[in-house]
Amino acid sequence: MGWKLTDTELDLSRPLAAGIVNVTTDSMFEGSRSGTPKQAAADGTALAEAGFDMLDVGAVAARSGPPVPAENEAAALVPAIEGLVGTGVPVSADTFSVEVARRALAAGAAAVNDISGGSEEMFELVAESGCGYVLMHVEGPPRVARDPRGYGDVVEHLKDWFGGRVERAVALGVGEEQIAIDPGLDFDLSTEQDLEILRRLGELRELGPALYVSLSRKDFIGAVLAGSWERRLPAAEREWGTVAAVALAVCAGADILRIHDRSSLQAIRVAGAIRAGVPA
Repeated sequence: MGWKLTDTELDLSRPLAAGIVNVTTDSMFEGSRSGTPKQAAADGTALAEAGFDMLDVGAVAARSGPPVPAENEAAALVPAIEGLVGTGVPVSADTFSVEVARRALAAGAAAVNDISGGSEEMFELVAESGCGYVLMHVEGPPRVARDPRGYGDVVEHLKDWFGGRVERAVALGVGEEQIAIDPGLDFDLSTEQDLEILRRLGELRELGPALYVSLSRKDFIGAVLAGSWERRLPAAEREWGTVAAVALAVCAGADILRIHDRSSLQAIRVAGAIRAGVPA
């Protein structure tokens, strides 16, 4: 099985690491704030040299906040992507703006990581370009704070939701091999729902598309470590909790893990070898 990107196909016979590069000054984890396109290119190059399999580059923080004009986002994202396309690993554009995604693909991005839950316009762009596409579960506009929703059986809900969205994307010309699905941990989900999803990742894996899991230093990890959501540890103190979650996610079937740290990269490699039964 593979994940088709614009000009290549990633082999998913082992789990892959997508290194996080943020051309921002306000992202959730201070340690991943590159600030400028030049610094983002340097930071991303270092991740590629450390062994990350691809780079996920964003210029708008996922946390709640006012809208960011597409022109401002593109001005930061596009030069960072241009500075990273020569690293030898694929680059994805972390954006929910169709306009910005189009410009990022023209700059050399091989995939779009979309935290909006998808739209017909985005699906049409993905079909037209042939790029890879990460479809993340979310049920409201991005960058808007909301309380977690009650879903009953959250995994069954995600299976139905992804089934409908993937069906629509395919109807608009997107190849299923282009799609990776991301359960969207922390987005519209409680800590208990996040943990249930991680316990049952294998059920999402059975849907068919590649399984992309973004869990690095997430709030639910801080909540587990502190014993409550209200007292959750800050992102800077969630590294080793992330390592544990990454290792278990790999064993449960995750194909691509979006992570910040080299410690998590090591966890992916070792857990992947254990899952496969052979050295990485």
